[in-house]
Amino acid sequence: YFQFVQQWPPTTCRLSSKPSNQHRPLQIFTIHGLWPSNYSNPRLPSNCIGSQFKGILVSPQLRSKLKTSWPDVEGGNDTKFWEGEWNKHGTCSEHTLNQMQYFERSYAMWMSYNITGVLKNASIVPSATQTWTYSDIVSAIKTATQRTPLLRCKRDPARNKSLPNYQLLHEVVF
Repeated sequence: YFQFVQQWPPTTCRLSSKPSNQHRPLQIFTIHGLWPSNYSNPRLPSNCIGSQFKGILVSPQLRSKLKTSWPDVEGGNDTKFWEGEWNKHGTCSEHTLNQMQYFERSYAMWMSYNITGVLKNASIVPSATQTWTYSDIVSAIKTATQRTPLLRCKRDPARNKSLPNYQLLHEVVF
C-alpha cells in the first residue's frame, strides 16, 4: 500500500537543521511524499532500488503543479527534492506506477485531500498561538475525507521545558 504524506512547512522549517535563509515556510500543507510501505511496519517507508529519476519525464504542466503542491520547503531545490523522493520511495512503485504516474497520482491525491482547506473549514488553522487536540484535528479530517489520518507531531524544542506535552503538527498521513 502507499502512504500519502503531507507536511506543514512552518513545522518542517522550524525543526530543520538547514540554514534558515533557505526555508520556504508556506502556509499550506504540501506533499512530503508518496511512500510504498508494508503492513509489517507501516510507520517506516520502504526504500527500493529501481530506475533513477529522470526529470525530463515530468511534463512542464505537471512541473508547474508540483512547484505549488510539492516544493522543497527546506532547501528550495524542488527538482532535487522530487529526485530524492523518487529514488528513495518512488522506485518501489514501479510495478504499479511509472515515474510520471507516481508524480501525477501524488498531485491528484493532494488535490483530493486538501488538508489546508479541510482544517480551515473546521476553523482549525495551524498557528504559533492557538492549540488543538490530536482528536480535534483527526475528527475534522475524518469527517471531510471519510479517512482516518495518522498525525505525526514533533516536540517544539523552544517550548519543550515549559510545556512538555506541547507538540507541533508536522505531517498528515493517509
